[in-house]
Amino acid sequence: MRTLKRSTSAAVVLAALVGTAALASASPASAASYHCKTSSATVDDSSYSGPDSDNWDFDVTLCAKRSGGYIYTTATVYWDGPYSAAQHSAYTFNKAKFQLQTKHSVRGTDPVVTTAAYTGLEHALEHSSAHGNGSYSTGTLKYRAGTGRYLADGYIQLDWSGDGKSYRSPVLFTASPVV
Repeated sequence: MRTLKRSTSAAVVLAALVGTAALASASPASAASYHCKTSSATVDDSSYSGPDSDNWDFDVTLCAKRSGGYIYTTATVYWDGPYSAAQHSAYTFNKAKFQLQTKHSVRGTDPVVTTAAYTGLEHALEHSSAHGNGSYSTGTLKYRAGTGRYLADGYIQLDWSGDGKSYRSPVLFTASPVV
């Protein structure tokens, strides 16, 4: 499973390089770049007790940028799921979502100024590759910026099929740098 992580990291670097090349030819107004932070979390599928490992390794990249008086935030989720997920993926989740948040950076708890739930994550997870791997990108939130600094934050919520419970505690990730 670790081989995919290296491949995924290489793909992220390649995408960043391609994006940088595209920005080099962009007009100054559209050249604002995202400021991103990637963090990881491992989640155990408590509803599965088969012989193989049942952990899901998530890498989430949260990004924010300021452009033309607006704050734009987005996220991409990469995962390295258990091989066994490919055999029973259509039955793994009742629900799954990525909750993307734009926050105003202040002293203390950063208030959420806009948020959206991306439930397409469930479909993406349940249609992982034959080895249980995949990725999902949220849409982009747009917020009219006031004074101050902003950031992207977010979390995953999973409702495992077969465990008799609803959404579990959110899987938290590190917020983007402030913009």
